[in-house]
Amino acid sequence: MVTAAATTTWTRPAFRGAGSQVSWPKHLRLLSAERGDGEPIHRPVLLEETLHFLGVSAGGVYVDGTLGEGGHTQRILEESGPNGVALGIDRDPRSLAVARRRLAAFGGRAKLTQGNYANMARIAESHGIAAVDGILLDLGFSSRQVSVAGYGFSFQTDEPLDMRYDQTGETAADLVNSLSERELADVIFRYGEERRSRAIARAIARSRPVLTTGQLADVIAGAVGGRRGGRHPATRTFQALRIAVNRELEQVEAGLAAARELLKTGGRLVVIGYHSLEDRLVKEWMDRETATCICPPELPVCVCEQQPRFRAVRRRTVRPSADERTANPRSRSARMRVAERI
Repeated sequence: MVTAAATTTWTRPAFRGAGSQVSWPKHLRLLSAERGDGEPIHRPVLLEETLHFLGVSAGGVYVDGTLGEGGHTQRILEESGPNGVALGIDRDPRSLAVARRRLAAFGGRAKLTQGNYANMARIAESHGIAAVDGILLDLGFSSRQVSVAGYGFSFQTDEPLDMRYDQTGETAADLVNSLSERELADVIFRYGEERRSRAIARAIARSRPVLTTGQLADVIAGAVGGRRGGRHPATRTFQALRIAVNRELEQVEAGLAAARELLKTGGRLVVIGYHSLEDRLVKEWMDRETATCICPPELPVCVCEQQPRFRAVRRRTVRPSADERTANPRSRSARMRVAERI
């Protein structure tokens, strides 16, 4: 049997304020990947909640495995001063460049590197870090990746169908134009939870080559109709392709395992997810890691000798406040889960 995990009572704090196989049209290749002023455009989600549940304190050592433009890491460094250290990791060199400018004033306390959080233990070792007090994984994509030209994540503008965080490996266009109709339908159904996946895959196959975000969105809309309930009909398909291109769910599993090995006893793991697939994966992992028994329910006695490695800090997910959802509509689907290494 699984015993109830310890919980923490909490009151929400006040807020303080290259590899493509496709030849792109020339006018699309010239799109800039950076906003002109180079300033951060991503608003960190659940910022105060992150600081609270990480237990950020002076002199602590923390990992932000999904650095983005450095919003969470900036506050972690401020709260852990004067000697705290934050290791920031991100796959996207364009966001990393913004974070470097943003965090330059912290000097050597901000250790920033391009890489994958699934490899955080090895990356930490390369920076002389053997164990840490807290790890943040803010999953999904950032505002920059849907608002700035050159990423190919969004159907809001017509640009090359890319969707890679790190500009390596296959693009979304490669998948769309090379997978069989059945394989494409399976990807859209599995990663987008799109019940009309077969109709969408059939329409895409008939329209190949599909090279841009706008073209793909139009094909999908033509296959299944226009907006329903305020959601663009291409939303789930774009999500599915992004997850498949970047192997996001595989990275989550590997990243959680790496976090387990890197955290000190008493260290906190904070994970923010934005859709049901990644949140379900995180929940199931934390349930296993906090369980005192993982035997099948039909067994009359425990025989698994399970030793929990984490305790649940909160039973329920932390969600953005109404104020945050109003100020930052992209936060509305965020779900935070927290566990502590024991």
